[in-house]
Amino acid sequence: MTERASKLTLARASAASESRTPAQRALLFFSRIWAWLFLGLLVLFFVVAVPLTTGGSVNFFTVRNSQNILVAIIPVLLLGLGQTFVIIGAGIDLSVGWVMSLASVLSALALRAAFNGGVPLFPAVIVGLIAGVGGAAAVGLVNGVIIAKLKVPAFIVTLGTSFIVRGVAYLMSENTTVIGLPDGIRAYGNDALIYYISGEGGGLYFLHRPEVSGELLRRMDIILPYPVVVTAFVVAWAIFLLHRTQFGRHTYAIGGSMDAAVRSGIPVDRHVIQLYMLSAATSGVAGFLSTLRFTAGSAVIGDPLLLSSIAAVIIGGVSMFGGAGTVIGTVIGALIIAVLTTGLVMLNVDAFWQFIVVGTVVIVAVLIDQSRDLIMGRARGGAAR
Repeated sequence: MTERASKLTLARASAASESRTPAQRALLFFSRIWAWLFLGLLVLFFVVAVPLTTGGSVNFFTVRNSQNILVAIIPVLLLGLGQTFVIIGAGIDLSVGWVMSLASVLSALALRAAFNGGVPLFPAVIVGLIAGVGGAAAVGLVNGVIIAKLKVPAFIVTLGTSFIVRGVAYLMSENTTVIGLPDGIRAYGNDALIYYISGEGGGLYFLHRPEVSGELLRRMDIILPYPVVVTAFVVAWAIFLLHRTQFGRHTYAIGGSMDAAVRSGIPVDRHVIQLYMLSAATSGVAGFLSTLRFTAGSAVIGDPLLLSSIAAVIIGGVSMFGGAGTVIGTVIGALIIAVLTTGLVMLNVDAFWQFIVVGTVVIVAVLIDQSRDLIMGRARGGAAR
């Protein structure tokens, strides 16, 4: 039965492809690569424009600036990763920003309590990680159960949860920044795998921050900070999970047609719960890493990041109707936002214009996504008839 269905699907896909006009095929191909092209053009533009604007005193394409961009995309990307799974599964999670804030507070409180209780630094950091990610996943569990079992729309559930989580974060932090964490955690959030000092007296240093000051310190570049490395591992795991496992195949199936997924025997309710737990967990990782980076827990750290995370997902080609998208696309979307904002700042463009530009890019991405769905829908309809 499965083999017959697979052959039928392939036959329909082949018929749909043959029914498309050359213009439709060209537009469909462009819709798949436009984000990569746009990112490349953005980088090229800023590489040329920034030196011209600053009289050659500042360059866009430098080791230091590239690492700053990578650090800047960490929270948006981590929130976007979980959002990618949820949106491919035809859902939405509006609570990720405040879940990140709650995780930052929880990890800071747990880490401080463990260290002050005599736990060594590294085990205390692990305690903070478990508290932050575990607390975030619990919020995702609540979201998933209400959405899957009670059939309440995800938009309403996660919107309501975001307000609740916001209040809990404020209460637990007593409406202030959670401080008093051990100074040693700064190394986990800010040190790197590689250090490079250019010019005379410099060199490469691996897994060891050189004790330098003055001119040498100004010439030192940090390459691959630990939070970037952790995020890279999370991205690699997400790629494997979505594109190489049954979990990923079920996610695409549910987003494509929930009724068909139910009829094919997929445990839809359980899977939806897992999707929202996954989304919250990646937000928890983002909150924990922010605690390490700033040596403090903040109840507002994730507040402005929700829309940016959704924008990264949309720009990256994930369909808002579900059933289509990739993790790599979300990474490209996050990079586009980071490159845009960084480049505009270096060009001394007013911050308000940054919002306008990013919003315009999001609208263009949605239009491209809709045109792709329209082309494929027409082809499918023609093939079916």
